[in-house]
Amino acid sequence: MDIDGFENEFARFWIDGTILFFIYKDNVSINLEAAECIVADRIQFQNDVAYPIFCDARGIVSMDKPARDYLAQSGSLLIKAVGLLVNEQVSVMVSYFYLKINKPSVPTRLFTDQLAAIAFVSNYI
Repeated sequence: MDIDGFENEFARFWIDGTILFFIYKDNVSINLEAAECIVADRIQFQNDVAYPIFCDARGIVSMDKPARDYLAQSGSLLIKAVGLLVNEQVSVMVSYFYLKINKPSVPTRLFTDQLAAIAFVSNYI
């Protein structure tokens, strides 16, 4: 099942097979309002079906604490697991901090390799 994608000012996403691919746009800053928009758009796009998500977060340049808190908790609705792709050392450190402090309510792991991230979320199909 392939579904046409959706795009907003922060990200684009689509479903390929049984995985939702979520790619943040380059140089985005995420505050609480943006996080709420992103989650609302994703949930509407998913049409009440939970998916494992491959999330390419390399385009994020900043995310404030209220946005991190929101995404870690409320942002987990209709998500089976998240493979979070990061590539810069700063992104890895910030993302690791996010995982340890915010403790997402679904299985979430960091990756620097796209195929490894996809393999991880494939375990949750």
